[in-house]
Amino acid sequence: MDESVVQDVLGLYEEKIDKSDLSAKEKSALKKSLKDRYTNMYYDCGEAIGVIAAQSISEPATQTTLRSYHRAAGIGLNITQGLPRILEIFDARKEPVTPAMKIYLQKEFNTKEKAIKIAASIKETNLKHIMTLDSLDLGNMTVEVELDKKLIEKLSIEPDKIVSAVKRKIKNLNGSIEGNKIIFEINKDKVTVKDLQTLRFKLREVHVKGIKGITHCIVEKTSNEFVLYTLGSNLIKVSKIEGIDISRMKSNNIFEIVETLGIEAARTTIVSEITDTLRGQGVDTDVRHLLLVADTMTQSGDIQAIGRYGLSGSKSSVLARANFEETIKHLVDAAVHGLSDELNGIVENVMIGKTARVGTGLVEVVMKTQETPVKVVKEKKE
Repeated sequence: MDESVVQDVLGLYEEKIDKSDLSAKEKSALKKSLKDRYTNMYYDCGEAIGVIAAQSISEPATQTTLRSYHRAAGIGLNITQGLPRILEIFDARKEPVTPAMKIYLQKEFNTKEKAIKIAASIKETNLKHIMTLDSLDLGNMTVEVELDKKLIEKLSIEPDKIVSAVKRKIKNLNGSIEGNKIIFEINKDKVTVKDLQTLRFKLREVHVKGIKGITHCIVEKTSNEFVLYTLGSNLIKVSKIEGIDISRMKSNNIFEIVETLGIEAARTTIVSEITDTLRGQGVDTDVRHLLLVADTMTQSGDIQAIGRYGLSGSKSSVLARANFEETIKHLVDAAVHGLSDELNGIVENVMIGKTARVGTGLVEVVMKTQETPVKVVKEKKE
């Protein structure tokens, strides 16, 4: 083993060990145990780590629940888990079925009142959420919206802001406030009942407060702090809200993490999401297999799916691509362009019945024998 490689890996931990309150003997023993552990994690030259990782993940994944939802927070947000979630990650789908966030608060904002206030500022609030009744006034050809007074006070929403939000969303509209009602009138010469009905349904969907896409935001008390769970994800806008601990904020939307925090953060999220999903199903897969998959998916700087349009479809071997899916397409394309296969991988060698260059097949032993001179014995003539 190269001693310098070991020192580079353990160097991250040695400083913490040296600064600890342990005795010199304990520090030495801890460093030795770390070195031994690192040594045991080595794999042999030629070992098929890709195949082993695939088996280690796929076999226990068959034991997971086909349709499973995890109820995040005590009140219950149904978050996709089990096999559907694993497929989402490995297929690199742009948007998860149930995007979600876990938001921690800064120490000075870690109170129930402040947590509820922050949750209210995050949750998407449309006009339909804060009104008790909407009706048509056919005499004046207007739409009347009656607001929930207690709710708008709780959410700190001013009626004037509601009117402004509606005017930004819907053009040629006037709004006037009368007590607990807002009356909307269309700026048009001839207004029909159909126009009022169309306006009525549009008004219900006008975004008034919060962040679009985050339909739920629940506050839950853990052992020592308040945590917010959301259904919907928007890292950029949530991070701008005062009181949010950005360093601990989590999202299960991997592509959003790539755009916001970069590919390394996405790689860490892939490992974390798969680990949590498998652990939730009672499956204990060694994290090194998950790290290998995450590294392979993110090695190009973008997230690649494990499928025909991702890693499997981008292999250099023609036979390996044809073996996975779309066999005729790959073989015809290779024939037309005159492509050749170097037979360096496992799949293509197995297909043609040749020893794959992996494990013991990686080693070629040639033995050279020394020629023994032939002695010629002459017979004596009598």
